[in-house]
Amino acid sequence: IGFHLSGTVTEPAIQSEPETVCNVAISFDRCKITSVTCSCGNKDIFYCAHVVALSLYRIRKPDQVKLHLPISETLFQMNRDQLQKFVQYLITVHHTEVLPTAQKLADEILSQNSEINQVHGAPDPTAGASIDDENCWHLDEEQVQEQVKLFLSQGGYHGSGKQLNLLFAKVREMLKMRDSNGARMLTLITEQFMADPRLSLWRQQGTAMTDKYRQLWDELGALWMCIVLNPHCKLEQKASWLKQLKKWNSVDVCPWEDGNHGSELPNLTNALPQGANANQEKTDSSNRPHRTVFTRAIEACDLHWQDSHLQHIISSDLYTNYCYHDDTENSLFDSRGWPLWHEHVPTACARVDALRSHGYPREALRLAIAIVNTLRRQQQKQLEMFRTQKKELPHKSITSITNLEGWVGHPLDPVGTLFSSLMEACRIDDENFSGLSDFTENMGQCKSLEYQHLPAHKFLEEGESYLTLAVEVALIGLGQQRIMPDGLYTQEKVCRNEEQLISKLQEIELDDTLVKIFRKQAVFLLEAGPYSGLGEIIHRESVPMHTFAKYLFTSLLPHDAELAYKIALRAMRLLVLESTAPSGDLTRPHHIASVVPNRYPRWFTLSHIESQQCELASTMLTAAKGDVRRLETVLESIQKNIHSSSHIFKLAQDAFKIATLMDSLPDITLLKVSLELGLQVMRMTLSTLNWRRREMVRWLVTCATEVGVYALDSIMQSWFTLFTPTEATSIVATTVMSNSTIVRLHLDCHQQEKLASSARTLALQCAMKDPQNCALSALTLCEKDHIAFETAYQIVLDAATTGMSYTQLFTIARYMEHRGYPMRAYKLATLAMTHLNLSYNQDTHPAINDVLWACALSHSLGKNELAAIIPLVVKSVKCATVLSDILRRCTLTTPGMVGLHGRRNSGKLMSLDKAPLRQLLDATIGAYINTTHSRLTHISPRHYSEFIEFLSKARETFLMAHDGHIQFTQFIDNLKQIYKGKKKLMMLVRERFG
Repeated sequence: IGFHLSGTVTEPAIQSEPETVCNVAISFDRCKITSVTCSCGNKDIFYCAHVVALSLYRIRKPDQVKLHLPISETLFQMNRDQLQKFVQYLITVHHTEVLPTAQKLADEILSQNSEINQVHGAPDPTAGASIDDENCWHLDEEQVQEQVKLFLSQGGYHGSGKQLNLLFAKVREMLKMRDSNGARMLTLITEQFMADPRLSLWRQQGTAMTDKYRQLWDELGALWMCIVLNPHCKLEQKASWLKQLKKWNSVDVCPWEDGNHGSELPNLTNALPQGANANQEKTDSSNRPHRTVFTRAIEACDLHWQDSHLQHIISSDLYTNYCYHDDTENSLFDSRGWPLWHEHVPTACARVDALRSHGYPREALRLAIAIVNTLRRQQQKQLEMFRTQKKELPHKSITSITNLEGWVGHPLDPVGTLFSSLMEACRIDDENFSGLSDFTENMGQCKSLEYQHLPAHKFLEEGESYLTLAVEVALIGLGQQRIMPDGLYTQEKVCRNEEQLISKLQEIELDDTLVKIFRKQAVFLLEAGPYSGLGEIIHRESVPMHTFAKYLFTSLLPHDAELAYKIALRAMRLLVLESTAPSGDLTRPHHIASVVPNRYPRWFTLSHIESQQCELASTMLTAAKGDVRRLETVLESIQKNIHSSSHIFKLAQDAFKIATLMDSLPDITLLKVSLELGLQVMRMTLSTLNWRRREMVRWLVTCATEVGVYALDSIMQSWFTLFTPTEATSIVATTVMSNSTIVRLHLDCHQQEKLASSARTLALQCAMKDPQNCALSALTLCEKDHIAFETAYQIVLDAATTGMSYTQLFTIARYMEHRGYPMRAYKLATLAMTHLNLSYNQDTHPAINDVLWACALSHSLGKNELAAIIPLVVKSVKCATVLSDILRRCTLTTPGMVGLHGRRNSGKLMSLDKAPLRQLLDATIGAYINTTHSRLTHISPRHYSEFIEFLSKARETFLMAHDGHIQFTQFIDNLKQIYKGKKKLMMLVRERFG
């Protein structure tokens, strides 16, 4: 029944630590450790090493531990003197600890009517507990709370999430050992989770939990589901859990099951009746509060295991009924007489999880097999029903969705549960299954080290095994048509679960038996109508199948390419982005690009979904290399279904890479696919801003070059549907006309001329359309053709008066001079001058160089040209230093002196007294006067000396005029008069200029 064990445990000395001795005491009751104490003081959820050491010592060396009768027996054998001696010695050894207690007890015993004297006998801690006393393993509750609190406070850092997952695993382990502390420990963990201060903080701020933290809450909910579904728990126990769960559930910070968005699904856990005559209630979803992480566990408290059919399924491998007629929807057996279990699938699978978790693996496996057989039968029935509907209503498109709640990404992970239960049964090394030998005597062929096909269980088809069943149920679940759930968290969970399940499937090596299953399910999924996510017609909001289809495609390709492509092409759809409004002529794929899809605000994972769609397409392109028919089909599918330009661009690049692999000749069909996709991207992004546009245009030209000269010619002929005028001239035509392209394509003269002609036509069209940005490129491209060059020049002249800035005109004018057309350059320079306006203080303006260049050009052409440009300069330039610079340069040499060919003209320097230089001189003097007044209105003492230097420069210009000396003196006198208040400055002026 129980006893007390005590001992001393010595921990040997190590380098840094001396030897320590610990006093350990352990109480036992009915094969469980019910309490421990140790003087080491180490606090942890688990027992300290000393407690473990003492327990093991007692187990391994029972003879070394002296066994005593309960202490009450020993005391009973003592006489009065012995008892007195015993008590006094005891008090002496421990007098500091027990003296106060001993004194208090002595007082109570001597007092006639004390409580202690009313009770017969006395307690004996060494005698064990009575038969109906609580007995459970010792769990240091305080420590559990402390640890969980600590891990939560670390907020997911320092591996605390991992630690919490280990605690959850510990709870599962306890449940498996049927240790009643499992539920106690989970209660303690949950209390700490509910007390996490971040919950109310997040609720106030409206921010989402981190993903890792959300997953911990999910596990918490799933564990409670397991606990309340314990097939052997007492009713009062379940009632107390329900009370506790309802209490947590009612707290307003209790997290919702689907992240931060409440789902409005009806109560599905209980939607199906249990047993024959359970009455079915449909709850009104509109007034239901949000589901929390505990809602399902609360609902599961209503579930029971008393159903006789269920009991038969889980307790026997031989439960059949061969006389049964399998005609009704919810029949208990199928046509072969095998048992079925019709219950809401996630609920039924939660039962499997509960059986496994509570250490009933064989029962779990039996129920799992019944569920899978039921699913397969339903699949068959649904297919037959759909075929009949199709015959009866051939024109009606059926898009109903049968599953509002998908099984992949579901909080209870039903498919994952069935899959892992069945896979566990394939593991030969699992001792939990040693009991299964009654129907696994003759082992099947070894698969890998991990799994093998076990021979047929009573309820498996010929040649089937747990492995084939596991694979099939995973395929059924992944292919199920289901509505995209609400909220970011649940949508990410759908992706995550799907990827996890597929990665588990990828670990299994496909043999002929499994390929058969793949074929069977692929055909089902294509034909099964609204029950399949790969059916002919699906709901606009159903979860896309790209990731799953890519897995099916690569698995089936070596065995049945036709079926593999059917699946992948069917899965390429992304209906949520299809515009329902018809848009123009849909027979020509590039029109689709003009439909702006309504980016679906509810679909938070859309970008991930689109990248998966792109991956699927890329996988097909790679596989179809060298097959013209397949490549064309894949191209059509991409153009019809992919709506994002960046993904189409990625596919175009992928196709290009695959087509031009180094080890073989380029695959011309695949190159054309690449070009076709590139052209589609150009059309899609022509009118929308895209930061990668330049890269895309350059890439397209590279691709067209690989395809050949006709492709380059074609993109130049239809440039306006693909490029902006700037792109067409500065990137496309320029690259096509470059030397490297001619060399790359080995062009003869005739081909070169044809391309050049297309480039010139393009250049002139672009210059007409956008002279500002294309004129210069157009002139460059037309250089070698006199007529085209003249046309381009005329376009520039026509645009110069209206649409072009002085910068653009100066640039083109300089190009003209460089090309040996000085008069044309001059003409453009004069036009540029009319657009320019330089105020008095813009003495570092970038256009100054252009003005000086224009004047130098006019000067070199002759007197008339200079005379014509000076009035324009005077009108446009108000900056004194610039004007004086021009003036100085004009007076140093004779206009037209150095002609174009270095021919020296005899000529005289121009006079400053006559036009046009007189006009320039007067303007310069005027500019100095205006600038001086402007500067003096806001001058500060630190600029005085700079100002004096400026006046010295001004004097040099004044003195160029024949009466300049008088003018300057007057000017200075004027300043002294007007600004006499600025005494210090005027003193400096006097010092320098008198």
